[in-house]
Amino acid sequence: MRSRVLVTGAYGFVGRHVARAVARQGAEVIAIGHGSWSRDEWRDWGIAQWHPTDVTIDALATYGGAPEAVFHCAGSGSVAFSLSHPYQDYQRTVATTHSVLEYIRTSHSDAKLVLPSSAGVYGVATVLPTSVEAPLNPVSPYGLHKKLAEDLCRSYGRHFGVRSAIVRLFSIYGTGLRKQLLWDACAKLTLGEARFGGTGEETRDWLHIEDAAALMILAADHGSARCPVVNGGTGEATSIKAVLHTIADELGAQVDLDFSGQARPGDPAHYQAEITEALAWGWKPTRRWSDETRAYVRWFKEGAH
Repeated sequence: MRSRVLVTGAYGFVGRHVARAVARQGAEVIAIGHGSWSRDEWRDWGIAQWHPTDVTIDALATYGGAPEAVFHCAGSGSVAFSLSHPYQDYQRTVATTHSVLEYIRTSHSDAKLVLPSSAGVYGVATVLPTSVEAPLNPVSPYGLHKKLAEDLCRSYGRHFGVRSAIVRLFSIYGTGLRKQLLWDACAKLTLGEARFGGTGEETRDWLHIEDAAALMILAADHGSARCPVVNGGTGEATSIKAVLHTIADELGAQVDLDFSGQARPGDPAHYQAEITEALAWGWKPTRRWSDETRAYVRWFKEGAH
């Protein structure tokens, strides 16, 4: 494992799990991002340095030491936010990626960059499961900005030799995530509310955060100027209705699910990853969505809310 790594967005859900996982492997972890961790917390997690700052070239240049890998987990994580705040979403995703690439180009050219992108770059998939060779046709500012961040990585590889790898994450979940479907559903069903958007037949490819972190760490070994891309999913499509039924069952909620039929803007109906490239790296998902969804509900019931 690399001796020193830099993790941006380390207070976010993906970033904090990557930081923890790479620290468990013995790396010295320097974390950048906004949050309210105490010094004891980040030391307990094995983080050597914590910098609560924006991701800019000047900020990146302030910490000591040359990283062997940079996990750029800072960036927007919400389609809805990108629709209501497109400029801020661009700054969080595209501008920060450009800063990291320029930092590597000018200061630490030996470092490899791992960029967590999104299935949102595909837009409305015409073929399922979706391969990394599928056309990129994002249908939201969120997806477009992820694609632009990918394009920057490819450009810096082609023109400047910066080595990177891209992991297109599908639907990430796990205990500790206080937003998105599982969190919202637990909150609603606990109150006896059972009306949800869409039809319930929409499908997602659910990847547990621990499996996602393992794939991202492995991606650092494959970073190159060619900028390889893998899908971060399980290859299994699961309906929203099936997930909600599992949540309701674990909660003991006696409700009849009701769906509005109204799709959320910028939200394609179906996602399913083709994961041939990730499997070829020697990675495979280890967590089943049904087991981990029930674990999430138990975490919620224990007082997470």
